[in-house]
Amino acid sequence: MSDGLRNPYIAFEGAEVEYSEFVHGLRGVTLHVEKGEFAFFVGPTGAGKSTLLKLLTREVRASKGRVLFHGRDITRLPLRDVPMLRREMGIVPQDFALLPRKRVWENVAYAMRAVGATRREVRRRVPEILERVNIGHRADAFPAELSGGEQQRVAIGRALINNPSLLIADEPTGNLDPAHSWEIMELLKQLNIRGTTVLVA
Repeated sequence: MSDGLRNPYIAFEGAEVEYSEFVHGLRGVTLHVEKGEFAFFVGPTGAGKSTLLKLLTREVRASKGRVLFHGRDITRLPLRDVPMLRREMGIVPQDFALLPRKRVWENVAYAMRAVGATRREVRRRVPEILERVNIGHRADAFPAELSGGEQQRVAIGRALINNPSLLIADEPTGNLDPAHSWEIMELLKQLNIRGTTVLVA
């Protein structure tokens, strides 16, 4: 992480989240992340790791301080502009959030269709992404037929489908055994080597 002397890719400047007078999610966080970095946020349960990431995706709004992404202060971003902000990011939630009645390729395609991609674009892009996250051989499976590690690969593939420069993963190995956890971290490492900025709680 940078010393903040240049314009960082991501910046938290004195960011605080206050739920009430006596309950704080974060207090005075200042840190910078450069484009292309792979950053981990570690700490015990309740330390504010997920809250920090949610400030960046604007699921939570800072009570004080600023959060900057690409030089923009997203703390004051109007709600109508938040969906566009999130399209610049690939977000991998803790619980995978896959659509249970849709096959693997449909789950990934859904993210493309949601932003207006044509059927032709979907047919070209989805197989590429499934191969990139090593789940192409299970393209016709439903989520319930997949292991936890395979479900996480689908979730990562869906997050990557619109080619974001930033991937945010909230405890991506929390529900996985050590072997699958290692596989997922290796996958994130490879994505980072290709130029994607990766933030992991």
